[in-house]
Amino acid sequence: MAPRLVLLGAVASPHGVKGLVKIKPFTERPEDLTAYGPLTDESGQRRLAVTLKGRAGELLMAAIEGVATREAAERLKGTRLYVPRSALPPPAPGQYYLADLEGLAAVDAAGQAVGRVERVIDYGAGTVLEIRRTDGGELLLPFADQYVPTVDLAAGTLTVVEPEEVEAPALDEDQGEGSDNQSGAGSPT
Repeated sequence: MAPRLVLLGAVASPHGVKGLVKIKPFTERPEDLTAYGPLTDESGQRRLAVTLKGRAGELLMAAIEGVATREAAERLKGTRLYVPRSALPPPAPGQYYLADLEGLAAVDAAGQAVGRVERVIDYGAGTVLEIRRTDGGELLLPFADQYVPTVDLAAGTLTVVEPEEVEAPALDEDQGEGSDNQSGAGSPT
């Protein structure tokens, strides 16, 4: 079985003409990107020896062994950088890595099975859990205390509270068919 990988960063763009790249770090401290050993690509097969060279705002500037031209750096754009989960230090008591949530059983407050966490997703607006329901459906749930009040790694579960269905607001009489103000823009008088 392949080792479980944890995403630490992604190559954002080339920097200059000598093969440097800018990397978006996902580590709590950006400079820890290279602290856990060699990085790999998503397959875990391609090793990327990364040497940090500085910062450019929130991005890190880095050299990658074997990449000496802007063209070679350009080909790495979008490459996600991983380490094996086993390379990371154990989390402090009461804390966990988001990667450790994948595979946990999702249960409701009564302990009834809801499904299993398939993926942890973060596109920048916040972390979302992708849960495969026991009935085969999918539940996307924000990873926030109100929706996930308990995580029990030892038991292999997390408790989920599904949001209530949201009803569309009823149309106001002025917004209905035949209204003078259908576009929502007022006319000057």
